[in-house]
Amino acid sequence: MKIVLLVVGTAALLVGFTRWENPETDLPMLAAISLAVCLPLALRKRLPLTAAILASGISLLGSVIPGWPGRLVAMAALCCAAYYRPLRLSSVVAVSLVWVIGYGILSSKMGPAADLIVLGVALPVVGYALRLQRDRAGQTVRLRLAEADRVAAEDRARLAREVHDSVGHHLTAIRLQAMAARRALGGTPELADRVLGTIDDLSSSALSEVRALLTTSRGDTGLAEVGGLVRRLSTVDRRITVRGTAAPLSPVVDHAAYRVVQEALTNAVRHTDATEIDVCLRHDRHAIEVTVTDNGTGVAQVVEGHGIRGMRERVHVLGGTLSVGPRPRHGWSVRATIPA
Repeated sequence: MKIVLLVVGTAALLVGFTRWENPETDLPMLAAISLAVCLPLALRKRLPLTAAILASGISLLGSVIPGWPGRLVAMAALCCAAYYRPLRLSSVVAVSLVWVIGYGILSSKMGPAADLIVLGVALPVVGYALRLQRDRAGQTVRLRLAEADRVAAEDRARLAREVHDSVGHHLTAIRLQAMAARRALGGTPELADRVLGTIDDLSSSALSEVRALLTTSRGDTGLAEVGGLVRRLSTVDRRITVRGTAAPLSPVVDHAAYRVVQEALTNAVRHTDATEIDVCLRHDRHAIEVTVTDNGTGVAQVVEGHGIRGMRERVHVLGGTLSVGPRPRHGWSVRATIPA
């Protein structure tokens, strides 16, 4: 549909501009040549060089029509050819030079040879420059995401080591001591055996939770887990709704977006009396936007604790923005935008 609108809309503009300049121009012929020069634009991505050759040739045929701006379509096709086929820039330049010289001859507007050469080279160069700019921007984003992923992985590994070496060690020691004491007492007295058994069970449960926490900290969680998070936090008196779905994201962006939702929901449940919490996910080619709003009452101003500070750091390291604050009437809003 977009291709059809592009071709038909561009052809209509060519006809309109020409009829504005020369109302006596034959309309059927004008419409036919305008549509013909625009049709190759449908191939500008799959066969860009072919599209440029076809558009250039047809524009040369239509150059005999007074005031017909079909050359603009040929120029756009040449730029697209250099943009989508940067490795064949020399071929595009050759086609562009031939077209510029041919157009100058047929339209009787031959200028100095240097001007023709500059114009013929300039068109592909513009497309090539736009492609380089896009590639460099994409490379910058990829490097930033890779660096953020590396930093996050190092932080997770450091935290896992510290938790494993300190908390894990002490919990294991407590459990072993409790088990040894139970064996030494041989089940008597009964109260001591029951207390030591409780210590053994609690320390074992704590060890399991620590291991689960370390597994979660690897960063495997993403927005796909929001449904489970919502089910855990929803109650009879608190309704949490999720609107929108996120398209596939890079793991580091997906994980950061999930952590924002997790922290925002946790804060809404813990620090407000909200009965309605709304999670909205919006995604396009450039960014993922996460918005969490509630209808509760809380403090009048933002006090950044570890949770909000952690959200802000996660978002900022990926080049995004975070806003946290009260809504105009009541409730709170957390909005994060992260480049995708």
